[in-house]
Amino acid sequence: MGDPRKSTKKWKGPGSPWIRENLVHEQELIGRYGLRNKKEIWLARTLVREFRHMARSLLALPPAERLVREKQLIGRLYRMGLLKTENATVDDILGLREEDLLERRLQTIVFKKGLARTIYQARQLISHGHISLGGKRITSPGYIVLKDEESLIDFYPISPFKSNPPTLNQGQEEQTTQ
Repeated sequence: MGDPRKSTKKWKGPGSPWIRENLVHEQELIGRYGLRNKKEIWLARTLVREFRHMARSLLALPPAERLVREKQLIGRLYRMGLLKTENATVDDILGLREEDLLERRLQTIVFKKGLARTIYQARQLISHGHISLGGKRITSPGYIVLKDEESLIDFYPISPFKSNPPTLNQGQEEQTTQ
């Protein structure tokens, strides 16, 4: 099991961290998704890499076992909201990007549902305990929201935002629709 005080890393950083195109792309992702640091990008990239690795390893299995495991993996990714249909193929899994996983974070979904004015305010509302998922307070902006849970996102019942939700200004409405 291991010592709980010595947890292992859940992410793998880039091999060459100083490539200009990668730096520009990572900065763009940090701004678009309101991330705290690049470690959150690397975590998403590692998770997507693991899913793609699972899909590639399916190709080496015998056909009977491959069908069962492929269905399980596709079902899991569909429930997570990373795949659009349950009839997806291994090629769809191999085409996943880190942006697909970043779209499923609680912070992004709170902003897209209009519960916060900006992506940064969404992060603050979550970390301060104003957002709940099915009545249960969630304080992790990086929580991956399942497809079934998406409709359960709302303000926490005793939050002051429950009675007075933030509204968008005219300029922000145009910005979010683009």
